[in-house]
Amino acid sequence: MWWEYIGALGARVICDNIPGLVNKQRQLCQRYPDIMQSVGEGAKEWIRECQHQFRHHRWNCSTLDRDHTVFGRVMLRSSREAAFVYAISSAGVVYAITRACSQGELKACGCDPLKRGRSRDEGGEFGWGGCSDNIHYGIKFAKAFVDAKEKKVKDARALMNLHNNRCGRTAVKRFLQLECKCHGVSGSCTLRTCWLALSDFRRTGDYLRKKYNGAIQVTMNQDGTGFTVANKNFRKPTKTDLVYFENSPDYCVMDKSAGSLGTAGRVCNKLSRGTDGCEVMCCGRGYDTTRVTRVTKCECKFHWCCAVRCKECEDTVDVHTCKAPKRAEWLDQT
Repeated sequence: MWWEYIGALGARVICDNIPGLVNKQRQLCQRYPDIMQSVGEGAKEWIRECQHQFRHHRWNCSTLDRDHTVFGRVMLRSSREAAFVYAISSAGVVYAITRACSQGELKACGCDPLKRGRSRDEGGEFGWGGCSDNIHYGIKFAKAFVDAKEKKVKDARALMNLHNNRCGRTAVKRFLQLECKCHGVSGSCTLRTCWLALSDFRRTGDYLRKKYNGAIQVTMNQDGTGFTVANKNFRKPTKTDLVYFENSPDYCVMDKSAGSLGTAGRVCNKLSRGTDGCEVMCCGRGYDTTRVTRVTKCECKFHWCCAVRCKECEDTVDVHTCKAPKRAEWLDQT
């Protein structure tokens, strides 16, 4: 990937050739090449998480790992899927930079310098020690880098993206957890040293997925400074709610402008009535069934000491995949 070559070719050469960056992003890229490597790692992490969260749905984020402009505007309509993508991508950048700060990989930051002295929680008093994750720096850099593209454009989509970017950044901070080490006679906790640590990124992904389910459809105010709820029966969005403008397409057929690869060839579950079921996943087009033989490890036994030995077992199963749309149906969608 591009960030792996920065050291060899120089930050300026690489940063000038990354598609989709605005001037401020190029400047940050050139000034902080080590942080940009973390940004790249964050991009891979949030795409994996997005694909995990939507693995059983028609839209499964598969377009995103093929998009070389992931630091520009993602090619999705202003739908709730776009809202999730901007939130999870912003969260991924915060998470990766914060982690790299604490691991001593970046020149510009280290452990959180604000966590000093003593404090209290429900377990009593403790002293700050160890290396608290520097979430403040992670959020600060992510805001400067990720939001730069939207701040160049004064339109409704930019306002939506900025709102959802902020939701993603604050979601990571929400799941910081206090970790402690006990000191005292026989390991008693008469004295504790504690630090703040990032939780697993899956917790952020699960949280933002719930926010996706409850995302609020809005329109932009006439003065262009905020949102109005599209349906008067819904409450106003808060800073932690995802917002979107347009209804989602059905994602049944390929439509690059909507960020859809379609569902032709997707594996479905014949017995499920959920989103992964063949009826829903295949959009009523039907499915093909192929009998395949899989080799898996089985009858595993532990042998003293210290090995696990398994046999190889063959298992024949039916795999169901969605049929492609008929040509006339596909042309109607394009």
